[in-house]
Amino acid sequence: MKGEELPHILSLGKPDSAYLHKVIYRRLGARRREVIVGPKFGVDNAVVRIGRGRVMVATADPLSFIPSLGARESAWLSVNLIASDLATSGFAPQYGIFDFNLPPRMKDSDLSDYWASFHNECKRLGLAIIGGHTGRYPGCDYTVIGGGIMCAIGAEDRYLTSRMAKADDDIILTKGAAIETTAVLTRSFPKTVKRALGASLFEQAWRYLRRVSTVRDALTAVSVGVHEEGVTSMHDATEGGVVAAVLELASAAELGAEIDLQSIPIARETQEICKFFKIDPLISLSEGSLVITCKPCKTTKVLAKLKAAKIESSVIGQATSRTLHVYGTSRKGRKRVTYPKSDPYWKAYWGATRKHWT
Repeated sequence: MKGEELPHILSLGKPDSAYLHKVIYRRLGARRREVIVGPKFGVDNAVVRIGRGRVMVATADPLSFIPSLGARESAWLSVNLIASDLATSGFAPQYGIFDFNLPPRMKDSDLSDYWASFHNECKRLGLAIIGGHTGRYPGCDYTVIGGGIMCAIGAEDRYLTSRMAKADDDIILTKGAAIETTAVLTRSFPKTVKRALGASLFEQAWRYLRRVSTVRDALTAVSVGVHEEGVTSMHDATEGGVVAAVLELASAAELGAEIDLQSIPIARETQEICKFFKIDPLISLSEGSLVITCKPCKTTKVLAKLKAAKIESSVIGQATSRTLHVYGTSRKGRKRVTYPKSDPYWKAYWGATRKHWT
């Protein structure tokens, strides 16, 4: 890195594409022929060929303990955030390795509760925990308490990545915008949110936590078929929300897209929370929302499968090869959509924490 001028990261969360390309992606250790898919912006999983017609798909993400959520809900969330990334491959999670770097002040009883919930959710998903590391260390604190890897093995002709989207594919979104933003802000500051929303909308928002997973969304969608038979790619919306997810998928596939911004569902409770915290829901943390591309002739079947599973979904646009840019249409007209400079969720969350909101 000597002699290089590196971009300065001011915002919380993930670094931007320019930083990743300049610093990370240029230095990826040894090259191995069996690596089919390695690190790339907008790509959720690595893919490694492990034998004739077989691949291993793997992903990694932080593990978190959000004190206001409690041990059990934090564990459920951590498992599902990683599993949601893996499921965008079309494979269900099978194996996991987890590293816990715990705050010294974390109680043994909290760790016990966290691990019980963690185990139960892994078991429900069919995932075997095959290794890891656990320890308490000075300098570690909430909310990030470690990291995890999940992987699965399957047929080489059945896996998906966001690079596989094709021009003219329909773009489907499950659930709507700012799902995780709604869930975490409601659970983290319940008294404040209840006063702002009122009892009825607050009750709706309180139930969002268990929507913060796209495992079922992804596995339901691919049951129609993959590649030419149906779903061509999937990408879950995390930091930067639905807008960032579409941009990342388009970037990975080297495509553009046309998005109807007004067709992106934003529930009333989400609208009110985002208004109160001064957040744009289209660019705010939205784990629980899955962006799916599929062959237009299969769109109706994918939507029907999701509806039968009681997962809301809607077509929000189309991939295009006419331009590598993403354009959004709204009442204000058509304009190019650019990547969010930062996710407003982080500023809202830490601002409320500093104000000691409850």
